Amino acid sequence: MSPRAPREVSGLLALMLLHDSRREARQDEAGEIVLLEDQDRSRWNHDQIAEALPLVNEALQTNPGIYALQAAIAAEHCKAARPEDTNWREIVRLYEQLERVNSSPVVRLNRAAAVAMAEGPEAALTIIDTLAREGELENYHLLHAARADMLRRIGSHEEAAKSYARALELVANQRERMYLERRLREVQASSAVH
Repeated sequence: MSPRAPREVSGLLALMLLHDSRREARQDEAGEIVLLEDQDRSRWNHDQIAEALPLVNEALQTNPGIYALQAAIAAEHCKAARPEDTNWREIVRLYEQLERVNSSPVVRLNRAAAVAMAEGPEAALTIIDTLAREGELENYHLLHAARADMLRRIGSHEEAAKSYARALELVANQRERMYLERRLREVQASSAVH
């Protein structure tokens, strides 16, 4: 067994605890998705978070692997008492480290979301458009949803609507579909006003 293996087990356990700790806050009473930034953090399981954080620190010791880095990213979200307290620069740094270990297009897309929060939607849109040109995520609804969100944030509502429509063509999950439909209606309404 490699020296990294026990730390990766700690990382995986921490990751599972951290993701599960937010389960109750992920949807509203109507079953609609609640984005991380809009979640009621008092509904998070803070005992699970407290259990996970030392595991994250353990997993990050010397040459961390995929699970350790993913857990560290989740920990940064869970450590923030309010959305505006989130250390987005640290999350971007962790995604850059994760990319060196696992350079998948999905990791790059997730890094783009963090870049949007740390540097602004224009910087993220550059990454997303590069991924779109490369084509590996052409049939991945979250690429189009992320692109739509960045376009919405910069006020390009017509282009955002096209990307939301493409995401809707590809999405299979009903809750995600409801969320994307709501966002599409919002940008269409904003586009009609301007």
